[in-house]
Order: sequence, then structure tokens, then C-alpha cells
Amino acid sequence: MAENAQKISATIITLNEEKNIGSCLESLDFVDEIVVVDSGSTDRTGEICRGNPKVRFHDLPWEGYGRQKNLAASLASHDWILNIDADERVSEPLRASILAADRDFYVGFRMARRNYFGSRWIRWCGWYPDCKLRFYDRRRGSFEERAVHEAVKSRDRVGLLAGDLHHYTYDGISDYMTRMDRYSSLAAAEMLKQGRRPGLQSMLLHPLYTFFRMYLLKLGFLEGYTGLLLSLLYTGYTFLKYAKATETIRNDARQN
Repeated sequence: MAENAQKISATIITLNEEKNIGSCLESLDFVDEIVVVDSGSTDRTGEICRGNPKVRFHDLPWEGYGRQKNLAASLASHDWILNIDADERVSEPLRASILAADRDFYVGFRMARRNYFGSRWIRWCGWYPDCKLRFYDRRRGSFEERAVHEAVKSRDRVGLLAGDLHHYTYDGISDYMTRMDRYSSLAAAEMLKQGRRPGLQSMLLHPLYTFFRMYLLKLGFLEGYTGLLLSLLYTGYTFLKYAKATETIRNDARQN
């Protein structure tokens, strides 16, 4: 199939990503422009981005994950958007399928993510194929403006691309634990924003189900030690987000 002539803008949101952004930009050398929206990096992220002739770098206040990604798309010169994170890389097979995609028929495309923990690709625990809609026509789709776990919602036909988006998720346990505190707070706030009111039962049952789902239903045990570790870490994350939401509800009740 001939390559589609419609131009592509890649979008990335960043904060202190100097260790990741160079390799990320290298994997995007096939797009027509790269829009980076930074939110106050104090490392070399801006310097690295400005050194790439395809990058248009914007330093703007943080608006939340979904809103920040939509802002990046609005600043692009072209309607077809390829959104990736700084810790993701476009593989050669995925690159080829993006360039050959039938964008006259589809308004967006999902792609499989190959998630890594440290240097290990995690095939089980529900971590693969982890398909995400990341290549889309901004006139027909956009990110949900959620505090966390944002995703593109499209109103028409969505295809599936061949090839994987490589996602270097966590360096290890310490990296996971650092981010777990922030993400669990955001997830708790999003839960309350949606009108959900969890309690002690949720704090008990949801973490247990998380472990059961990842380790048994999603065959995490096939990953050996790492599968058990990830299942336990995500169990802890699930407990934290429900505990934080419950704590907020109880504190609010005491004040009223």
C-alpha cells in the first residue's frame, strides 16, 4: 500500500524527561513535526527538544493529563495526531503501518503497547497487548479530560495498526513506588469527581480482585517473580486509591 500523503504531527507532554526524550524524538523522525508541551522542566528536556529541527517546543502551565494532550493537539499544524509519551518509542513495524494506514476510511487507529518493567518486556499480567488509540484525526476525536488514565475517544471507525509501541514503564520498584503515590491521589480525586463514594468494603475487595485478576486471570504467574511482584504492587496501588478516596469522604463528613 502506498504511503498516505496526509501530514502527521506527533505530540508529547513532558516534565523533566531528559533521560527519555532524546530516544523518543529519534523514533519520530518520520513525522512532519513534533509538538512538545512542557510544564516547567528544570532539567535538559527543553535543550534537547530545541536541538531537534522538527520540534516546536511550548512551555505552558500544567492543566491535567487529558487537557494537556488536547492542548498539544490544538497547537499542531496538521490534523492527524500521533500522541506518545516521553518514555515510549515507535518501533520500525509500527512506523511502517502508520505510514501505510488507510486514513481515508478510518478516523483513528489503536496500537499495541509493549510494556517494560526495568529491562523486561511483560507479556502477562494484562500488560500486553494493552492496545491504545494514539493515532487519530483531531477533528473526529480527542482525549477525555480526566485527571489520570486519559484516553482518546473517537466518534467513528477505528482501525488496528501492526507493530508495537514500546513503553519503558518503570525502572524498577523505587520508580513505581514514587509514582504510585501521585497516581493513586489523582485516581482517588477522579473517582470522587465522578460521584463514586467508596468505603471500607471497596478498600478490601477491589485490591483482592486486582491481585486475582493480574496474577491468575491474566496469567501473571507465567512471569515468575516479576509477575508476583507486579501483582502485589498493583494491589497496593488499588488499596491506596480507594483508601485516599475514603479518607477524603470521611474528612468532609467531619467538617460538615
